[in-house]
Amino acid sequence: MSLTPEFLAESKKNLLKDKEHFEKELQRLTKPTLDNAYATTYTEIGSGEDENASEIEEYTDNLAVEQNLEKQLKETLEALERIEQGTYGKCQQCGDEISLERLAAYPAAKNCVNC
Repeated sequence: MSLTPEFLAESKKNLLKDKEHFEKELQRLTKPTLDNAYATTYTEIGSGEDENASEIEEYTDNLAVEQNLEKQLKETLEALERIEQGTYGKCQQCGDEISLERLAAYPAAKNCVNC
């Protein structure tokens, strides 16, 4: 089974849509750094002990979300690169083809179900 041009085009469209979503969410929660990374932000609400605890809780929550979004964005960018290189749909572990069902459900998949 090989990927049809239509399937590749649809996958690329979905990946670009995901990329835009992840970038928007990262912009909402973070500020960019000089090394093209992201720094988690939080709302400064005061200097009282309760206020500081709330700030720390918000920062911790945002940090976990930021790390997840960065991982998803990285996987999406890698999948877009594999489309350009002609290696999209090949398992990076065993070299077998990734099923169309898996790619349709998760376009950034880099491994087959078995791996």
